[in-house]
Amino acid sequence: MNAIDILTGPAMNMLYDSESFVVVHVQPNESDAPAQPNVPVLERHGFEIVDKRSGKEVYLDGSWAELFQQQIAAWQLNTPTQEEVEDTLEGYAELAHTPVLVH
Repeated sequence: MNAIDILTGPAMNMLYDSESFVVVHVQPNESDAPAQPNVPVLERHGFEIVDKRSGKEVYLDGSWAELFQQQIAAWQLNTPTQEEVEDTLEGYAELAHTPVLVH
């Protein structure tokens, strides 16, 4: 990976930041399009949840990301309290086994 790859990598949008958690939505960049026409590319997105208390993170993609995106949509309809958000994030954080080394 060179410097250009790093600068043109996936878009990252911070969705939530508290004393306990950070949630980042990672989206594919338009430059991730296939080099050859008619070659299908799976555009994947995911969510990184960092538990600041334990110093661990979990990356949700695939069906886990879809479930989490549904949760976000529900929060947009019915604004949750911070405690409700943190309780939900804590449930996902239980999946975290990867220590955060560099962030």
